[in-house]
Amino acid sequence: MDTVTAVRNRILSLCGERGISINKLSTLCALPPSSIKNILYGKSRNPKLLTIKMICDGLEITLGEFFSTPEFDALEQEIQ
Repeated sequence: MDTVTAVRNRILSLCGERGISINKLSTLCALPPSSIKNILYGKSRNPKLLTIKMICDGLEITLGEFFSTPEFDALEQEIQ
């Protein structure tokens, strides 16, 4: 699994846990729905940390909580 997939999975997981849609998430985060959808559908292959921080703020979690999952811990090194 790559980092982009792990970010996508984490966003979807957090929305599922809270029972919120992508459109609701975009409202909570003050981001356009297209920004979140671009991450989720792979159009954005390198989401900015600020965008992820805004998602965390909207979900009322820290960056540490966002990235503290077994998926992120198990990521392979991306530099080949």
